[in-house]
Amino acid sequence: MTEFGEILKNVGEFGRFQKFLVFQMCLLSFLNAFYMFGQVFMGISVPHHCNTDWILAKDPNLTEKYQLNLTIPCNTEGSYEQCLMYTPVDWDIESIERYGLNSTEVCQDGWVYDMSQQKSTLVTEFDLVCHRKEQKDISQSIHMLGLLIGSIIFGHLGDRIGRRPVMLISMLLMFAFGVGAAFVPHFYVYMVLRCVVGIGMAGVMLNNLTLVAEWVGASQRAFATIIAHVCFAVGLIVLAGVAYAIRNWRLLEIACSAPTALLFWFFWLLPESPRWLLTKGKLKKAQKLLQKAAVMNKVELSETFLIKLQEEKQSKSGSMIDLFRIPNLRKVTLIMCLIWFVNSLVYYGLSLSVGSFGVDIYLTQLIFGAVEIPARIGSIFMVQYIGRKPSQSTCLLLGGVVCLIVTAIPKDFSIVITVLAVIGKFAAASSYSICYIYAAEVFPTVIRQNGVGLCSMTSRVAGIIAPLINLLDQYHPAIPMAVYGSGPIIGGLFCFLLPETRNRDLQDHTHEANGVPRSDINGEQHLINGHLELSTEQEQKSTRL
Repeated sequence: MTEFGEILKNVGEFGRFQKFLVFQMCLLSFLNAFYMFGQVFMGISVPHHCNTDWILAKDPNLTEKYQLNLTIPCNTEGSYEQCLMYTPVDWDIESIERYGLNSTEVCQDGWVYDMSQQKSTLVTEFDLVCHRKEQKDISQSIHMLGLLIGSIIFGHLGDRIGRRPVMLISMLLMFAFGVGAAFVPHFYVYMVLRCVVGIGMAGVMLNNLTLVAEWVGASQRAFATIIAHVCFAVGLIVLAGVAYAIRNWRLLEIACSAPTALLFWFFWLLPESPRWLLTKGKLKKAQKLLQKAAVMNKVELSETFLIKLQEEKQSKSGSMIDLFRIPNLRKVTLIMCLIWFVNSLVYYGLSLSVGSFGVDIYLTQLIFGAVEIPARIGSIFMVQYIGRKPSQSTCLLLGGVVCLIVTAIPKDFSIVITVLAVIGKFAAASSYSICYIYAAEVFPTVIRQNGVGLCSMTSRVAGIIAPLINLLDQYHPAIPMAVYGSGPIIGGLFCFLLPETRNRDLQDHTHEANGVPRSDINGEQHLINGHLELSTEQEQKSTRL
């Protein structure tokens, strides 16, 4: 059986075929930024106060300011309360002016919003303020729940039916339900559709990573993976501009989702993974695909070489249970899950808090997106020159320490807090790119999607929790950042227990993760479904002994 690393060397490890594949993945990553963080701008909060038009029945000629003075109490900072009003009374206007109102209650007739900066938001259309303000963060958690569900479904399905069909199904879900969310009449329907969009996003993100990792040679795998992450950062920058120009949340939802339809040509041009085809015993399809890649790379692939590409013994699809059967693989799986969890917690925690640092939300988003570009590009050189393990650990520790420092900064120093948050976002973005590469390299091909899918599941759990952690600031403003900072430090320390995978070929079978050599056609020791079997030749030797 010809090693797949040798196959790629003959076909071309990073020729035109692979570059076009990476270009396709970059387009998807660019659009993913809109799906992921578009709601941050759709749900912008605006100044508001209780609707007190009841007093206009007493005197319809009252100015707006005088009406507020009579009917809305002020808080300790001297501004009008947003969720309280004076209790209406059956007095004439002269009595109200003379004696004033003292008794207060929560808003009874809705709210009045300052729409000078926004035309329409989720907050203003569905009244997500006061006792309902948590629903905005809950809806973001529901979206992350969709990513979790998608990781469970598509992580296994990608190993079972292939990377390509899962990618196409996921793109269809993102487009259809993303556009559909722009026309919902109720907020709960919106949350359900956003959950389905999250399911589709998980399928795209998982298979995007795996497809690139399995087509590109070891020397260029890090670059090919991270360049798509750079496009995600570019998408964040463009999102800031699009959201600044479109202040209507329904139109912004369409602008974020509709461009996916332009990628319809993926149906004909998106390739399957030949490495996956070989593990499934689909030799002819793999040969045909490799021949196509060789032609596009302008490499002559001899018939003799294709004949040597013998069909592997077909094995059953792996499952997540297989990740815990082998001791080394079990250790790697648990640590990788921890790393993805803490990384997602700090990354989404900072990204979804973009409007709470005291600086203009559009400017902050622009800076956050811009800082990710050097962060992602820098991670390419880090993993290539100092390795996966030290790079992962350094970025996690830096991100955690910066977040802990923020907890000691007074809230009035908004510029300082924003600068530190940007540094934290830089470290989190670098770490996120590295963990994607790392995860694709430490799991064998037969269960790679299950391994990456499990890591993604833990990441999505953190994504669900991150928006809810922001709600803890009502008890103390330092609590969210303290949580975001402590996790990455723990994950960074555990990184030292992982193996280094720089410049190593991908493993195909589970026994390779335990240090057992790859089997060959002469009858060496091999492992199928986690159980060692002896070849005929070895049995004969044992009998003679």
